[in-house]
Amino acid sequence: MPTLPWIPMEDAAPDAEAVVMASRFEVRSLRHVPGFFLASLALLRQARTSPGTHGFTLKAELTKRTFWTLSAWRDDAFLRAYAAAEPHRSTMRRKRGVMRDSTFVYWKVTGAELPIAWDDARRRLAEKAREPVPGN
Repeated sequence: MPTLPWIPMEDAAPDAEAVVMASRFEVRSLRHVPGFFLASLALLRQARTSPGTHGFTLKAELTKRTFWTLSAWRDDAFLRAYAAAEPHRSTMRRKRGVMRDSTFVYWKVTGAELPIAWDDARRRLAEKAREPVPGN
């Protein structure tokens, strides 16, 4: 189960607010794992050069076909800019067909709370996945 350590980028002042995004992706088949993993690494390279990135990490449970991301951003605008930029935009569009499931959760922290622990992110993702879908 490869897990990259938290990669710190832009420092956040201890009292500054930061936006955290955690995601969980499950691909449909083991045959999709290598391509999704390589795409994930490319997106991490993009995050490394994106303005407003405080830090990020990736966890891949390859035999479970599951990928987890965790990142912190100066604000929502920087996170949205990263998601809208290449290669993220076209990669996510291209990989949508191989995904069985995905969950995203966002919350705010102070710079003093960085880096975020995986257990906190996974708990939040699990709670989000259990939420009822509106209208059902």
